[in-house]
Amino acid sequence: MTEWQKSNWRNKPRVQMPDYTDAAALAKVEAQLSQYPPLVFAGEARRLKQHLGAAGRGEAFLLQGGDCAESFEQFSADAIRDTFKVMLQMAMVLTYGAKVPVVKVGRMAGQFAKPRSAPTEVIDGVELPSYRGDIINELAFTPESRIPNPGKMLQAYTQAAATLNLLRAFSTGGFADMSMVHSWTLGFTDEQDVQKYSEIADRIQDTIDFMGAAGITADTTHEFSTVEFYTSHESLLLEYEEALTRLDSTSGNWLAGSGHMIWIGDRTRQPDGAHVEFCRGVLNPIGLKCGPTTTADDLKVLMSRLNPENEEGRLTLIARFGAGNVGEHLPRLVKAVKEEGVNVTWVCDPMHGNTIKSATGYKTRPFDSVLREVRDFFGVHQAEGTIPGGVHFEMTGLDVTECTGGVRAVTEEDLSDRYHTACDPRLNATQSLELAFLVAEELTNLRRDRSKRAVS
Repeated sequence: MTEWQKSNWRNKPRVQMPDYTDAAALAKVEAQLSQYPPLVFAGEARRLKQHLGAAGRGEAFLLQGGDCAESFEQFSADAIRDTFKVMLQMAMVLTYGAKVPVVKVGRMAGQFAKPRSAPTEVIDGVELPSYRGDIINELAFTPESRIPNPGKMLQAYTQAAATLNLLRAFSTGGFADMSMVHSWTLGFTDEQDVQKYSEIADRIQDTIDFMGAAGITADTTHEFSTVEFYTSHESLLLEYEEALTRLDSTSGNWLAGSGHMIWIGDRTRQPDGAHVEFCRGVLNPIGLKCGPTTTADDLKVLMSRLNPENEEGRLTLIARFGAGNVGEHLPRLVKAVKEEGVNVTWVCDPMHGNTIKSATGYKTRPFDSVLREVRDFFGVHQAEGTIPGGVHFEMTGLDVTECTGGVRAVTEEDLSDRYHTACDPRLNATQSLELAFLVAEELTNLRRDRSKRAVS
């Protein structure tokens, strides 16, 4: 890794990145950011890599979730708390189903930039550059708002630092107490229309009661009242990423100091491109989105570039094909990994392949399609004898109406009620927790199937 430098990406083809018109202003912001403290530390990234390695072996399970694109305007302590709270609830339920630790990673404190399907958009005959996330330009449809502004990187850093500060406080300050988290889950299952999940909730409560009777409580056991919570985002705006990259004095390797885990999107995974070049040189765990156009040969080249030492936990493959397409695309990629003998952690992203436009004009994602892709993902891994290591959701703790369906059915007519996303539709708190119960069922079935095979 000694030949790698954090600026090498500048010599590679770049896609999905803005062209800043004021070079002097950009250089000033980059210089300022390069003097700021990193947002995360190398020891944390190494610990997350160990946890992801365990998920790849089936000894843990990854829950990755959060906003499609974080917003400056909607930034608040309550929003952070509510998303963190729902992720803790989901993790509690998934732990019950998987019977292994759940690794909690938020799409938070850095998910400010978004790739777009087209460089421009047209409204009422007016064509302007696309909105690319608050770290780059603004959502308002005016020529001035859509000009890339390097100063927004400083605001993104400040918001990310504040978010991380609050998440760390929640993780260790008593908010994550296991019995408190489960009381929220019980509140969900008390509702008449979700009684089918009450059996799992009751069994979780029985386990907590037993542990309490045995003297294992938040007062006696640190692990009962605190959690490890990590952050992640797509490594899209490389000027920001480079400015926050630091040399780890312990290992002599480079750390992307913007987040614990970074990933490469399906639109930016060119083997000779800027994003792969940047990510290959940092010590953080790296995610790689794999879509329908990912070939076996593509994947083999990318695995060799991103994980040349075949390190466990280094590379997470995030499959996103769309409901009904998993059986066509995932098996060939699983076989490619087997052929190369590479250590990876397989994760299902059932959101990005299931975006549709509703009859009412809103982008949405049907809950049933999301669930189908998850089930198909588990089915392929069961057939191939490989490990489904986690799930990756776009979700929020807020009571939004952006995805249709779920037990408290959101209809297409309901979408306009509370449609707040700046980019893609997110599962709301109720839909997220319902999905966790359903994924827990899949994990329970998978565990039983393995036990039967081991006996036979």
